[in-house]
Amino acid sequence: MNTLQRILCVDDDPDIRMILEFSLGNVGGYQVKACASGRAALAAVPEFRPQLLLLDVMMPELSGPETLLALRELPEMQGIPVVFLTAKSMPEELEHLLGLGATGLIVKPFDPMRLPADILPYWEHGRG
Repeated sequence: MNTLQRILCVDDDPDIRMILEFSLGNVGGYQVKACASGRAALAAVPEFRPQLLLLDVMMPELSGPETLLALRELPEMQGIPVVFLTAKSMPEELEHLLGLGATGLIVKPFDPMRLPADILPYWEHGRG
């Protein structure tokens, strides 16, 4: 599929999930599935079949990096670009997250009106 349509967002903060759904769904026109935890994301992947994943770094139970490692075990998640959402933007953290296989990093707070455009380079890069 050549165009981005389905985005899975994982964040334990209900306000962030609401902003992501508004930004990507209403502003960007994407199909958005928002999950409150890594476990919920793992359960949602087979049916939703995301083309891009936005993943919070710091979450209870399964952290973002732990969720990414678990998602990479699923056949349908092979080659799917993953972008971490984080309030921290230290260069060494970015290196660590990219080393886990993430395509990129978006720093919170992000601009909800720009987010649909901001994710496209990660989508394009992650597919290549």
